[in-house]
Amino acid sequence: MRRVRFLLLQAAAMATFELYRRSTIGMCLTETLDEMVSSGTLSPELAIQVLVQFDKSMTDALENQVKSKVNIKGHLHTYRFCDNVWTFILTDAQFKNEETTEQVGKVKIVACDSKLLNQ
Repeated sequence: MRRVRFLLLQAAAMATFELYRRSTIGMCLTETLDEMVSSGTLSPELAIQVLVQFDKSMTDALENQVKSKVNIKGHLHTYRFCDNVWTFILTDAQFKNEETTEQVGKVKIVACDSKLLNQ
């Protein structure tokens, strides 16, 4: 089962960011597709197409449908810029929007330039 998941993740490298596959919904989708491929219900090729569509749909939804903004404050523990991807690790972070404020002990933020998708 792990081997199939590895193959799915390796084979699905496309022009979209695969960041959202590590989210809760992305992990659940990957596990479900893995089970379906293992049981013979779904072909590996179709599972790859589903993952690629998931990547595109998540990128589109966040770009076009999310209108709220949040301010983040915290202590910068680590930062990195590699392959046009910024990674920040903050400790004692505070997320604040118009309605609420949340405290988080440790958070990892990964940011990519969406303009790179059109290249």
